[in-house]
Amino acid sequence: MNKYTLSNGLRVVVENIPTCRSVSFGIWVRTGSRDETAENNGISHFIEHMLFKGTKRRSAKDIADLFDGIGGNVNAFTAKEYTCYFAKVLDEHLPLAVDALSDMFFESQFDEEELAKEKNVIFEEIAMYEDTPDDKVHDEASRASFGDHPLAYSILGLEERLSAMNPDSLRDYMNEHYRIDNTVISVAGNVQDEPLLELLERHFGRFAVRGGGGQVEPAEFAGRLLFHKKKTEQNHLCLSFPGRSISDPQLYAIILLNNALGGGMSSRLFQEIREKRGLAYSVYSYHTSYADTGLFTIYAGTAPKQTKEVLDLIIEQIGELAAKGLSEAELHRGKEQLKGSLILSLESTGSRMNRLGKNELMLGRHYTLDEMLERIDAVTMNDIREVTESMLAVPFAVAMVGTNDKAVASVRRDIFVSSQV
Repeated sequence: MNKYTLSNGLRVVVENIPTCRSVSFGIWVRTGSRDETAENNGISHFIEHMLFKGTKRRSAKDIADLFDGIGGNVNAFTAKEYTCYFAKVLDEHLPLAVDALSDMFFESQFDEEELAKEKNVIFEEIAMYEDTPDDKVHDEASRASFGDHPLAYSILGLEERLSAMNPDSLRDYMNEHYRIDNTVISVAGNVQDEPLLELLERHFGRFAVRGGGGQVEPAEFAGRLLFHKKKTEQNHLCLSFPGRSISDPQLYAIILLNNALGGGMSSRLFQEIREKRGLAYSVYSYHTSYADTGLFTIYAGTAPKQTKEVLDLIIEQIGELAAKGLSEAELHRGKEQLKGSLILSLESTGSRMNRLGKNELMLGRHYTLDEMLERIDAVTMNDIREVTESMLAVPFAVAMVGTNDKAVASVRRDIFVSSQV
């Protein structure tokens, strides 16, 4: 991996993989729903959509035709803390991809007619999301965990806020947040560094937006109970606990804890709730890291009449984990699983581009594969105990989407706090 800075200060990270014929190219901007306000919630995602809707030189169809015509892929995504525009193409077509993405980045027109059509597209996306309770409950879990903090905001936003947005709203937000110091170019694949840098200078050397962005507000765990009533066949349930930030030294410890508790088919929750008792089709846990905090979440979907039993079993498994910790076999298996998934992910130029871009944008540094494997191997039982105690030191958050809240209303969210006293 090599890191460069263009003449205007724009950061570029490159990993040359000469054994493949593809190149993944990404533009990463450190802005997402966390940087929004209650008034403009959804604007980061809206801008992401609009950058595909036409420039001075290309219509939306021209952009689609270009990438289809070279057998490449172009796409984008918005997260809580960043937005990424990316393409994967054959190495010979990289100049076309860079030209098209830079054109979209600098010259998108935000045409009024296209804006109105794309608003409706996003309204349909929101409606689809609302009709998917096993997705919606995770947004509710963020709100239960972070309260009114922007980390709790929906990435898609709200219809009434989006309806009021116009081309000037989008341009003003881009001028404030799409800045050189907030942006990283990430490239992985069959490239030569010198010609690549010359290409990027031609297309991104004009980037001149500097300064102007404010600091994000630190997040605190709220630990609330939220119920969203909806006619569903299942109750969809999330329990959330404080996690670790992306730069936390014990990040791998909490990831290993997650693997053992609900990270796969051999995990405690999957075995106890699905395999032994048949109470759920889907039950799992996951950990999400942000710049200054994290969130550990357990999800289960089950019939209303089984909700209390599933909830009791989840709490029982957490209690057993708090009392006894992991076994040596679980810790060893988790380390091998994590190392295996990490190494396998590096076989894709897209995954490598994502890792480079995110690490540069969020951490400003890069770990080698050997360093990451060493950090995983270095996790001890004491590290697992420490992150477990930290997770359970405050009342947990609960979110549910379903028919009634009888099962969750009586949950003692401070049960683990009380047991530590």
